[in-house]
Amino acid sequence: MNTQELFEQVDFVENPLFENIIDDLTTSQYSIVDTFFEQDEVLQLREALLQRQSDSAFKKAAIGNRVNEEIDRSIRGDYIFWLRDDSLKPDETLFFERINAFVSYLNRTCFMGIMHKEFHYAIYPKGTFYKRHIDTFQNDDRRKLSIVFYLNDTDWTTENGGQLVLYPDGKPEISVVPIPGRMVIFESQILEHEVLEVKQGERLSITGWLKTRGDFMG
Repeated sequence: MNTQELFEQVDFVENPLFENIIDDLTTSQYSIVDTFFEQDEVLQLREALLQRQSDSAFKKAAIGNRVNEEIDRSIRGDYIFWLRDDSLKPDETLFFERINAFVSYLNRTCFMGIMHKEFHYAIYPKGTFYKRHIDTFQNDDRRKLSIVFYLNDTDWTTENGGQLVLYPDGKPEISVVPIPGRMVIFESQILEHEVLEVKQGERLSITGWLKTRGDFMG
């Protein structure tokens, strides 16, 4: 064992929040967390999304990966804006700093081999949805973990719709109300899921994936 490895072992501090997420993923293949970010950070990220929206930065989302994209409103109806490292606002940088800390922890404790990430804002207007699907493609199996982080109004309820429904194999479905500050993390290659129709308002989130091997998104 070299000096750097010894230093890393001594420097390691267990993170209870990250440990709980890992336990959930191990036992249930998903984790629902309401404390990944502080309330003021959630509000700041919501404002950053709304600013991107006012700048007309969003485009209609497609199905498939970016090699084989196809817009199909009968399957999904959201609008997205990709978050790229070279054009982040300060609040968006904070988001990625926290995600990077989580990735480092996963790689160090679980040897997951996460090398890249990709995230985008997502807006689901009233009447839109995303039918049941899985987050991997026939020509691209690099996605390891899917992450959805909600930035809705503080008064969002089940009456607004837009629930994320997870379908664990052989178990009852899980319906997740997208309240602001809630984060859902699940295994991309295993869990089928869908977004139910939005009944009121706009459903706002940051959605993305932690990936193995290389990708141009960084």
